[in-house]
Amino acid sequence: MSASTTPTRRRLREPSRPLRHTDAGTKKLLAGGLVTMVATGILVVYLAPLAYMGVTSLKSEDMIQDFRAPLLPAEPATIEVDGDALDIYAVPLEGPDGPLTDLALLQPGRQTSTFVDPADPTGPPVEWEGNWRQLQPAYEFAPQLDNYGAAWDEMDFLVLLRNTVAIAVLGMIGTLVASTLVAYGLSRFHMPFKRTIFVVLIATIILPKFVTLVPTYALFFRIGWVGTWLPLIVPHFFGNAYNVFLLRQYFLTLPKDLDEAAAIDGASPLRTLWSVILPQARPALVAVGIFHFFYAWNDFFEPLVYLSTRRDLQPIAVGLQIFNSLFDTSPHLIQAGALLALAIPLAIFFFAQRVFLKGIDLSGVNK
Repeated sequence: MSASTTPTRRRLREPSRPLRHTDAGTKKLLAGGLVTMVATGILVVYLAPLAYMGVTSLKSEDMIQDFRAPLLPAEPATIEVDGDALDIYAVPLEGPDGPLTDLALLQPGRQTSTFVDPADPTGPPVEWEGNWRQLQPAYEFAPQLDNYGAAWDEMDFLVLLRNTVAIAVLGMIGTLVASTLVAYGLSRFHMPFKRTIFVVLIATIILPKFVTLVPTYALFFRIGWVGTWLPLIVPHFFGNAYNVFLLRQYFLTLPKDLDEAAAIDGASPLRTLWSVILPQARPALVAVGIFHFFYAWNDFFEPLVYLSTRRDLQPIAVGLQIFNSLFDTSPHLIQAGALLALAIPLAIFFFAQRVFLKGIDLSGVNK
């Protein structure tokens, strides 16, 4: 009896094995789908203000004030009949709950109004009983691309762009040169109190800029730099603690055997830096350059302080604020100007994101 029941038990247990693998795969698939859904929801919420900004920049002032207008830029649809523009409405011809038909209002009335078919204005008119003012107007997509041209002209965007690019690029060159030299020295050479110097340098990161604003402004005012780009560019030629730290950490991942091999070949320390270190540190250098470029592009306070009397030298951040104060009742122009200011940084980050992300990932680099 026991011998006959044993195979039956085995046959009942064997089909349960693939079911376990199927359940595990299903759970993994559901978990992956849930993570993707949550990440997509977070991305949508994060990008919603940017999308709203883009939609508003394509609207006219009448579209913004029309509470019945759709979210996308659209204006009431009209057709021209005998030289007159007729508004188009969604009319329920078969009762209040019936399907809606787009008709052009030919003759409004209190109880009965006359409509015509927009596709055939010369056709027989349609009589409709009801209050035409309660009908929903038909809208057609009509983006106002002229908003960008108006914002471009009113902001004098080419001048602002020239000023911003000049300040950002010159400062980026200065911070790359200075931070690279300091990081190279701290990562490759032995010197007295090197650790103390590095700790003091890093400690300057927590020093608020507002603490040094008054003395630095007094210094720049005495030497005649107020009203020029020099206070916004020259200080970056003395390095930046954050950039020094970033480059130093990257340089430490590079083996010193390369330096020794270059020294045996007769290379000086500067030649070693130029020919050996910098080619391998390109991702970190790109990351530092992009960090500073974005900082200079978005910097508002310092240009406002030092260039308040020079409208012709102000960057985009200050020019955009002045533009917003002048057109505070025109949100479509404000959003168009803001998108113009965002276009170049977004394009730079989009095309350089691979190198940028590789540069800030300094841990676990294998050489």
